[in-house]
Parts: sequence; structure tokens; C-alpha cells
Amino acid sequence: MEYPQFGLSGRVALVTGAARGLGRAISLALAHAGADVALGLRDAQADSGLAAEIRNMGRKALPLQMDIRKMEQISSAVDQTAKEFGRVDILVNNAGIAPENLAEDVREEDFDATLAVNLKGTFFASQAAGRLMIRQKSGTIINMSSQAGFAALPTESIYCMTKAGIVHLTRCLAVEWGKYGITVNAVAPTFIRTPGTESALSDAAFHADTLERIAALHRIGEPMEVAGAVVFLSSTAASLITGETILIDGGWTAR
Repeated sequence: MEYPQFGLSGRVALVTGAARGLGRAISLALAHAGADVALGLRDAQADSGLAAEIRNMGRKALPLQMDIRKMEQISSAVDQTAKEFGRVDILVNNAGIAPENLAEDVREEDFDATLAVNLKGTFFASQAAGRLMIRQKSGTIINMSSQAGFAALPTESIYCMTKAGIVHLTRCLAVEWGKYGITVNAVAPTFIRTPGTESALSDAAFHADTLERIAALHRIGEPMEVAGAVVFLSSTAASLITGETILIDGGWTAR
């Protein structure tokens, strides 16, 4: 009998938007599970100490310039990862933005920027890594959706639209690339305590409303609670799971 394996020893991961928040936690969790990690950073010169933390775990870390809005930086980051480590086993499409505005006040530049990062960036990073994984005949892609892809959030219509799009893109890529031994899944978190949500959650009324809507657990999630699902989906324990989106929302959408 072969038991499920959750370790990632010998695997190589590339994480986009790795500098802070969920990206940072995911990068550390993958390294803790045994993976070497390439860090896709919008500004590779802004050293947050993440690479050093990963190396202190005994794993390799490769900081990369990877502004997800720039096609040449996407392809360069994937190529550099493959050159440094010999392969790319895991891609985590974490980079994302969420400009807030009432639907009637959304500006075209905010619309375009949100689609460019959340949808276009996710697709073309997947394409670049997918081409390599097709040649390898193996690989795992994990996309960052959101509970906003399943529940309407006022002032975030464009963000919600992109995160719903990622859910279906995940299914499409899973169906196309399954024959090459590639799995494609997504995770969909609720509000998580990160630098990006700090200002919103510091508002007492918003914080109380968020806790009420997280129906089952009534608490704000922590980044490692999302990272745990990413590690699972990256492992061979999840080898029969593809095209799925795992909600990590404390029961918000169960209502």
C-alpha cells in the first residue's frame, strides 16, 4: 500500500507576487515542505529577506524580476528558473491587484490594470510554464482566485469578475493539459490578514461585518492557512485533483 505523500523534496516552484502577504507565506511554506523556490518579484531589488529565510531552511531561493504585466519578464523568469534548477514543477500564480470603486465610477485605467495583472498575467505565466511542463510531461499550476469569484463584493465588481474568470480558466487549462500529466487548480481565499487588507480591516465596522460574514469560524484568516492548501495541491497527495477551486473562506459562501 502506498500512502499519500505531502512533501515536496526535489521539486522546483515559481511563485509570482512573492514579496509579501500570501505570496511570501506560500513561498516559505513550499520551501518548508522541501521545494526550491524561484521568487517572482515586481521589484527584484527590493530585498525583503525572503530569499535568506528560504536558504536558512536549507532550500535554494532564486529572486527574479517578474512584473506580471510585462510579457518579456514572464518568459524570462520561467526561463531563468528552468536554467537555474533544470525544471519547473510548480507554478503559483499569486500576483493580483484589487482597485476598489463603485461600478458606476470605475475608471478605464483601473479596469485595464486589474485585467492585465489578474487575468492576462495569470494566463501568460501559465502559458510560459505550461510549455515547459508539456515538454517535461509533468507539472502543477495553482491559480489564486478568491471568494470574490463566488460572492459579489460591493465596490469590487472588476476584481470579482477577474477572480470568477480565473476559476473557469483553471478548468480550461486542466482539461487541455491533463494529457501531459499537468494538474491545474485554484484556491479562493476570504479576507486574509495581509499588508494588502490591513487598511480595510482596521476599519471597525468593516472588520465586524467581515467577521459576521465568515459564517462558520468568525475570524480573519492568516496567510499560512492559504499556503497549506497550496502545499497540498502541489503534492502527490493531490495527484487526482485537477480543474478544481478550493474555497478557503471560513464558511462565507456556505450561507
